[in-house]
Amino acid sequence: MVCSSGILWVWISLLLPLHGYVTGYPKPKMSGSSKDTRNCTATPPYLPPTVINTSERLSILRHHMQSYNLSAYIVPATDAHMSEYIAERDKRLSWMTGFTGSSGTGVITLQKAALFTDSRYWIQAERQMDCNWELQKSVWIPSIGQWIVNEVPAGKRIGLDPYLFSIDNWDSYLQVLEDSDRILVDINDNLVDLVWGSQRPLPPTNTIYQLSDNFTGSTWQEKVSHIRTLMENHNRKPTAVLISGLEETAWLFNLRGNDIPYTPVFYAYTLLTKTTISLFVNQSRLSEDVSQVLSAGCPGSLCVTLEEYGQVSTSLRKYAQQDDVRVWIGTEYTTLGLYREIPQEKRLEENYSPVMITKAVKNSKGQELLRAAHVRDAVAVIRYLVWLEKTVPTGSVNEISGAHYVDQLRREELYCHGPSFETISASGLNAALAHYSPSNTTSRKLTMDEMYLLDSGGQYFDGTTDITRTVHWGEPTAFQKEAYTRVLMGNIDLSRLVFPPRTSGRMVEALARRPLWEVGLNYGHGTGHGIGNFLSVHEWPVGFQSNNVPLDKGMFTSIEPGYYHDGEFGIRLEDVAVVVEAQTKYPVFGEPYLTFEVVSLVPYARNLIDVNLLSQEQIQYINSYYESIRKHISPELQRRHLNEEYQWLQRNTQPFSRSSLLAASLGTLAMGTLASTFLPGA
Repeated sequence: MVCSSGILWVWISLLLPLHGYVTGYPKPKMSGSSKDTRNCTATPPYLPPTVINTSERLSILRHHMQSYNLSAYIVPATDAHMSEYIAERDKRLSWMTGFTGSSGTGVITLQKAALFTDSRYWIQAERQMDCNWELQKSVWIPSIGQWIVNEVPAGKRIGLDPYLFSIDNWDSYLQVLEDSDRILVDINDNLVDLVWGSQRPLPPTNTIYQLSDNFTGSTWQEKVSHIRTLMENHNRKPTAVLISGLEETAWLFNLRGNDIPYTPVFYAYTLLTKTTISLFVNQSRLSEDVSQVLSAGCPGSLCVTLEEYGQVSTSLRKYAQQDDVRVWIGTEYTTLGLYREIPQEKRLEENYSPVMITKAVKNSKGQELLRAAHVRDAVAVIRYLVWLEKTVPTGSVNEISGAHYVDQLRREELYCHGPSFETISASGLNAALAHYSPSNTTSRKLTMDEMYLLDSGGQYFDGTTDITRTVHWGEPTAFQKEAYTRVLMGNIDLSRLVFPPRTSGRMVEALARRPLWEVGLNYGHGTGHGIGNFLSVHEWPVGFQSNNVPLDKGMFTSIEPGYYHDGEFGIRLEDVAVVVEAQTKYPVFGEPYLTFEVVSLVPYARNLIDVNLLSQEQIQYINSYYESIRKHISPELQRRHLNEEYQWLQRNTQPFSRSSLLAASLGTLAMGTLASTFLPGA
C-alpha cells in the first residue's frame, strides 16, 4: 500500500513534469473527466454527486473562530495519538471538507478555506470538495505557512488543537511563522467538534481482547522488562517512558481492539516507570481475561494500574512534578498538549520512543509468524487471480465486486481478521490514481483491454500483509510493457541489494527509481513502509523516508515502486521483505552485511514483462524468487486440493529466459479462456 514520500518529494516533484516529454512516450491525460470532478469556474459551478456542501459548516466554524479571536484555524487529518489511519469520530478534516483521503491539512480563514494534500489525492479532492475549498498541491508545512501569511493580516492569531499536533509539527509551524507577525496559539476546545456537535460519532465500546501467546513474539512481561533495561542503560537515566502511539500500547501488552478500521488497536496511553505501570484506557471495555492478566503481578513492578483514558494529562503532570524524575518521549507521536505537562528539564526527547524502536525489529518467532501469514495470503491472492482470468472475459466483474471477492477469499483463510486496509481495485485510468478505492460512482468494469491494479492486504492473528500486483488479460501496448518491466526492475534492484547494517533507507531508495529515471519516468509516492504483526499495515518507523530509522536485521518493509500514466493506466508492484543477513563472497569482520528476503509469494504478470530489458542478474533473481514461491505455495495448494490454482502457479512460475517469454508476450487470455471452457466448475 502506497505511503507518502517524505522529503524525497521535494525533488521528485521537480522531475514529474518530465513524464511523457523527454522520451517521446504518450502524453498523460487528466484522470478526472468533466463529469466526475468539480468545475468552479463554470457558471453556475459544476459539482459532481460525490461532493458534500460545506457552506453551513464553514459558517458555524468561522463564528467560533471569531469567538476565540482567531483569523485562521488549522485542521489536521490525525487523532490525539498521531495515527495515520483514524476512527470516524476523529475524521474532522474529512467532515469539514468532504475529502476522505488519509493525508491532508485544512486551513480555514474568515474568508477562504484550503486543503493541502499530496499527489496521491489531487483528483480525489477535485471529486469530493465543493467550491468553498481551494486545493493546494503540497503537504509541506512551509507551503502551508506561506499560504497563511499571504491570507492572514499581520498581528492576527492562528489557532490549532494542541492534542492533534505533535511537538515537531508545532515547532515547524512556529519556525515558518517566525518574524511574520502572525501569532500561533493553541486552543484546548476543538472548534470542529463544536460544529460537529451531537452528529459526531460516539467513542468506541467494543471489547479490548488479549492476543494468544501463540501469536506473539514475547510475553508482555518480557517486553516491559526489556524497555526498563533500555531505560536503565540510557546515559540520561530516564525514570519513565510515555507511550502515546496506539500501536505501541497494543504491542507492549499483547492486546488488540477494533477502534480504527482495518487496524486492530484501541485508544490508550501508557506511563511506564521503573517500578510502576499505568494504562490509561476505558476500563469497562477490557475483557475479563485481560483484566486478570494485567493484575496478575499485583502487587509488584509488573502490576498494571488501570486509569481512565481522559486522566492521562493529569497523571502525567502529577508524576512530572516529583523530584528526580525524567520522562522519555518520542516527539513524532507525543502531542503538544502532553508535552507541555512535562517541565523542560525533566524531558528526554528522541524522535521515537524505545517501544516504537523495539517493536520495529521482529524476533525469530515474530518473523516466522509473519512468514506464515504471507503463505496463506498468497493462496488467497492466487485464487483471486485465477478467478479473474476466467471471469473478466465474461464482462461480469467490476472494481467493487472484485474488491469484495478478494476480501472474501482472505476471510476464508485461517486466522484472518479481515483486510488490512480498504482494497485498491483499480482498472484503466482509475489505476493512475495511486491511492484510489472504488465507489459506486467511480467503479469501472474490468476488461481485457485495460490494465488492472490490485493493492490489498489482510489482518491475520499472526501477521499483517500488503501486496500489489498489476495485470493485463489482453494485449498490452509496448509502452505499458516497458513501464511495467522498469517498475519490476526497480523492485528487483532494491530487493537484491546488499548493504551494511544500519543503512538508512533513504540512502538506497533511488535504486527502485533508477530504471524509470533512465527513461524520464518516476512515481510520486514513497517506495516502502514498515509492516506489523497483526498491527498497522503502515508501521513506523521502518521504511525509505528521511524520518525512518536505519534498516536493521528483523525489520519488515514493503518495496513498491510504480508508474502512473494519467488518464490511462497505473502500475505498482509491491512486496513485503524482511531484512536478513547477507551471504557475501568475503567475510565481514564485525557485523555481517544485510539484504532483503521477500516474503510475499505471488508471481508477476508474464505477458507484461519485456525480457530484453532485464539483465541476466535480474532474470536470475526472478527465477530464484519463483523457486521460493513454488517451494512454499505449491504444497499448500496441493494440500487443499486447489488443482486449478496449482496448475496456474506452475505455468506462471516457469523459469525465465529471453526465449521463454516469446509465447507469454501474446497474452494470458487464451489460457484463461481454455481453462474456463474445459475445467470443471470454471
